[in-house]
Amino acid sequence: MPEFTINRRALLAGAAATLAAPGLARAQDAYPNKQIKFIVPYTPAGATDNISRIVMAKVSEILGQQVLIDNRAGGGGTIGTDALAKAAPDGYTIGLITISMFCMAPALYSKLPYDPVKDFSPMAGMSVWPNMLVVHPSVPAKTVPELIALLKANPGKYNMASSGSGTTIHLAGEMFKQLTGTDMVHVPYKGSAGAMQDLIAGNVHIMFDNMPSCWPHVQAGKLRALGVTSRERNKAAPDVPAIIEFVPNYVVEVWMGFGGPAGVPKPIVDKLAAVGTKALEDPEVKARFAALGSDPWPMAPKGLQDRIVREIAVWAPIVKASGAKVDG
Repeated sequence: MPEFTINRRALLAGAAATLAAPGLARAQDAYPNKQIKFIVPYTPAGATDNISRIVMAKVSEILGQQVLIDNRAGGGGTIGTDALAKAAPDGYTIGLITISMFCMAPALYSKLPYDPVKDFSPMAGMSVWPNMLVVHPSVPAKTVPELIALLKANPGKYNMASSGSGTTIHLAGEMFKQLTGTDMVHVPYKGSAGAMQDLIAGNVHIMFDNMPSCWPHVQAGKLRALGVTSRERNKAAPDVPAIIEFVPNYVVEVWMGFGGPAGVPKPIVDKLAAVGTKALEDPEVKARFAALGSDPWPMAPKGLQDRIVREIAVWAPIVKASGAKVDG
């Protein structure tokens, strides 16, 4: 009798699983059937926010469901990134994966509230771009060599704005200081928009801002561009030299993609990956990227995961050598 009971329970459990499987499959096939939230861990109007909105508007169009941008700034991006890690893994909360919060932050923070490798489901790449070294017009330097000479002659006199400690904008400046032997006072903001506003107003002097957010201000004559942080000159700004032309080994390229918390079902991951890649092929998206000095960066889920792991190892010694630290 006990043996019969065990077998009967096993049989009932198996039947229940069999009945549930088609329902689960139908739920995944119907995805998405409601609004999707996309977490941007930075303030509105910065490069990551602008590009997220461009791509997610097209993703929304392809999926036939609204994708709502949810800006959760603070903690240099850790607050919003942690919120993504702790979201329900159902595909209805996705968000940014950035080089700063996934590859640089592990070396900057003594303890992160999330694990950049284990706590997420990478889905697709979106964009890659350089930072741009820009100065307020009141700064007398008009070239990178002139800026280096100016900073060496006036150590600590000029300040360098960033979108927050530990961001690519901050570390691009720290690397510049390290490789040129110069001294600037770091002034962190809670996002790129506030830093840019003060730079244009002349309250701060220098910034290594993401090119998509600062290039329009350069074109408008509000800022002066001295260089880009990529290996080569950017197609959108061919007259602006690459900093590596004057500073050997200086390269900082910024990339961003998107994903969800760990445990998102593979069919949903694959669907969002395909839709994200399709969005990047749209001529309008390409044109808007080009105007910002950014390039589409298609990347499959495994490729994005591998990139995260690889660049954590790349950035750790760079951060250590810079002496940059966000907390104890």
